[in-house]
Amino acid sequence: MSTSAIETHALLKKYDERDVIRDVSFSIRSGEIFGIIGPSGSGKSTLLRLLDLIEQPTGGRLTILGTDALVPDAKFLLRRRMALLSQKPVIFSRSVFDNIAIGMEYRKKVKSEISRAVTEALDAVGLAGYGKRSARTLSGGEAQRMALARAVVIDPEILFLDEPTTNLDPISAERIDDIIIRLNREKEMTVVISTHDMIQGQHLADRIGVIMDGALPQVGTTKEIFHQPTTTNIARFVGVKNMYSGVITENHGGEAIVDVAGIHIAAVTPFHPQTKVTLLFRPEDVTLHMEQSVKTSARNVFSGIIKKMIPSGPFVDVIVDCGIDLTALVTIQSSEDLGLARGVKCWVSFKATAIHVIEEQ
Repeated sequence: MSTSAIETHALLKKYDERDVIRDVSFSIRSGEIFGIIGPSGSGKSTLLRLLDLIEQPTGGRLTILGTDALVPDAKFLLRRRMALLSQKPVIFSRSVFDNIAIGMEYRKKVKSEISRAVTEALDAVGLAGYGKRSARTLSGGEAQRMALARAVVIDPEILFLDEPTTNLDPISAERIDDIIIRLNREKEMTVVISTHDMIQGQHLADRIGVIMDGALPQVGTTKEIFHQPTTTNIARFVGVKNMYSGVITENHGGEAIVDVAGIHIAAVTPFHPQTKVTLLFRPEDVTLHMEQSVKTSARNVFSGIIKKMIPSGPFVDVIVDCGIDLTALVTIQSSEDLGLARGVKCWVSFKATAIHVIEEQ
């Protein structure tokens, strides 16, 4: 029996001769939460619709639950084993109970089975006691949880989620995420989620596929995607703000020195001297010090002047001119405690092991 819930090979989708999805090959393991992330218009929703068999690919192969999904008559049987929750679910002018039960009614389930399953689904999404209420009276978060209950009440083997929390407040979004994780663990349900929310992708997914311009250049764990991106485009998208081109000047057993505009940066890499590379490291891996004498195990320590401070929610990006601009991420409280401000001298440090090195082509 295959351990993959979904497998694609060279998947292609064209609209008016334009490649929207091109040469996409990857697999989704049974029982995992797989995230699809990418910029707006990159093809996330189209890929999800292909996997859910709502749309037909122009070319390539697609295997779902061990079945060739593109053979005649496969679509109907497979779609009965899957469910989709979109960012704007349909709400029928009926009770909450009836909205959730509709999929089971289509499947001709008996009333006693429907009643039991809907009651369990309501409880699972935190809407116990809401069954008799009109679905039209629900808040946005409650309506999305009702739609999630409608999707899972049929006990799907694969649950697709298309930007499920885009229109929700943070508290409602977090509650939806917690329900998804619980359903995945308790029912061993394979979950495929499309999202542009980086935090949601990191929080939910076991593995992530990054889609860019219809292609899927990287699939990996959250650590691989967010700390070891394979291209600078992916790095920018996932929030890597320290990116520098340089040349390796020496390498001793994998401990290299890279010349970046005259600044020598220590990094761990197998690449040989004279190799042109790009150094990538996240702002949260950079530490700020107000005194040079502070003890640190980091091999990279530079002095500089704070050039700019950019607030971002409870954090602030601190850009320090050290001959090159280095960005550190600190909490607003820490920035106030340290007395950080434009024009203030400070020291930045970061470990050689925090740097991801890719060879420039």
